Amino acid sequence: MFALTTLTSDSAQSFANPTLSDVARLFSDEKAAATGWVHYLVMDLFVGRWIYWEGQRTGVWTRHSLVFCLFAGPMGLLSHIVTAAIAQKWFSSSQETEPEIASTEG
Repeated sequence: MFALTTLTSDSAQSFANPTLSDVARLFSDEKAAATGWVHYLVMDLFVGRWIYWEGQRTGVWTRHSLVFCLFAGPMGLLSHIVTAAIAQKWFSSSQETEPEIASTEG
């Protein structure tokens, strides 16, 4: 709801080709700053938590993705997705190529 009330034709035009001064001007508005803050918290907290839980569930290493998520949420999510895909391909192919050792007990 905050996003709808803070988006004006001028701010929408600024998002088409944003500069640092445009972003600073946008966040000088309290409603826009609150919207951005909520977005950052949701991304950092909930997406970071999901990355951590997925890493625990699948055994994929997530520390680097969590660090990226803390500083740049979408990069952390992308990092985890790529890491999980690589880990799945790596471990599934290494399990297929391992020879089975026959039991010599007898």
